[in-house]
Amino acid sequence: MTRSAAITFKGTPMTLLGDELKVGQTAPDFAIHYFEGGLKAWTLGDLKGKPTLVSIVPSLDTGICAIQTKKFNTELGSMEGKINAVTVSRDLPFAMNRFCGAEDIKGLKVGSDYQNGSFGQAWGVMIDELKLLARAVYVLDANGKVAYAQIVPEVTSEPDYAGAMAALKGLL
Repeated sequence: MTRSAAITFKGTPMTLLGDELKVGQTAPDFAIHYFEGGLKAWTLGDLKGKPTLVSIVPSLDTGICAIQTKKFNTELGSMEGKINAVTVSRDLPFAMNRFCGAEDIKGLKVGSDYQNGSFGQAWGVMIDELKLLARAVYVLDANGKVAYAQIVPEVTSEPDYAGAMAALKGLL
């Protein structure tokens, strides 16, 4: 399914593929890839058991995406061990690791939807025209149910950090 003009990129309307994921729904399963001594995959099942913050960005190598990732990394520091936190983009896993090393990102894991974009389509955040993920933040409870959902209306704007963090803290 496509949703026309669901978001904008620098004021230009963009189309999102997939159905919008809403609070109360169970998050769709996925496979995202990361690099740790070789390519490996995470699924929704790997995140269950703890509340989870899912921060979605178009590309870590852009200004707002870097700010979003660094801000959540800082905010999540006090919750280490109590939650899962992952940033998802379509960047290659190797580039994601390079960024995290250079920026000292330790509070978030990174996962890539580079292979076929199935995460983006299942979660309703794939930008059809750009083949990138929209900027979004989700908070899942320990069972994978959506407790907070925000697709940022303008891709070049930052998400509501306070709203996401309040939802996450409310699950602890």
